[in-house]
Amino acid sequence: MTREIERVADIPVVQIATIVPIMLTVGSNRIVPGVAIPHPVGDFDLGPEGDKAVRRELLERALKAMQTPIEEQTVFE
Repeated sequence: MTREIERVADIPVVQIATIVPIMLTVGSNRIVPGVAIPHPVGDFDLGPEGDKAVRRELLERALKAMQTPIEEQTVFE
């Protein structure tokens, strides 16, 4: 779905996912690795402030990925 959105609507899409090899297999173009399978965009074990910091960092990485021109599938570590 992400590739079609980019191809048809010319809107960059970032996939935040915990299993990067699957995202590469299905063809996602911009991939940001998530934290863990049960909570891909946070870490409750860090408490409220730590969890918020993890979420913010992931969001900032995703926004940077959206703005980055790419020619091939790219993982934004």
